[in-house]
Amino acid sequence: MPPSALARRITSKVRKSAAGGLTAAALLLVVSNAVMPAQAFAAPADEKRIDGWIKHALLVMKDNGIPGTYDGIYRNLMRESSGDVFAINLWDSNAKAGIPSKGLMQVIDPTFRAYHVAGTSWDSYDPIANISAACNYAAHRYGSIDNVNGPY
Repeated sequence: MPPSALARRITSKVRKSAAGGLTAAALLLVVSNAVMPAQAFAAPADEKRIDGWIKHALLVMKDNGIPGTYDGIYRNLMRESSGDVFAINLWDSNAKAGIPSKGLMQVIDPTFRAYHVAGTSWDSYDPIANISAACNYAAHRYGSIDNVNGPY
């Protein structure tokens, strides 16, 4: 069960069974912190992890005929998220429309789904899936992630 669905289910049960507002609020806070990922506290990954994600994504891309190089991915990844797997843009026009860009390569959910690469996770925060989908999109739109030198 996704964390958000679990939190809603627990919230519903707390509302039904808790005696007082303060008790319910305290219990909900404890439960929410226990089941929700600490995405707000994520930090950029170290170079070794970023290197591994890019190399893995390049293998997936090669198997699927998606062009791109290590340097092109690295340049865009660092510009978009500084290596923060859980980066999310909550201020631009996409965010205001309810579809914020997410992950290492800052992909919105409709683009992630449309350009998802078979064999990768459907979690848009997954580093390999995020990089592969972004590179697949860039290949279709710009010829390659190597041709992207700004927001895309």
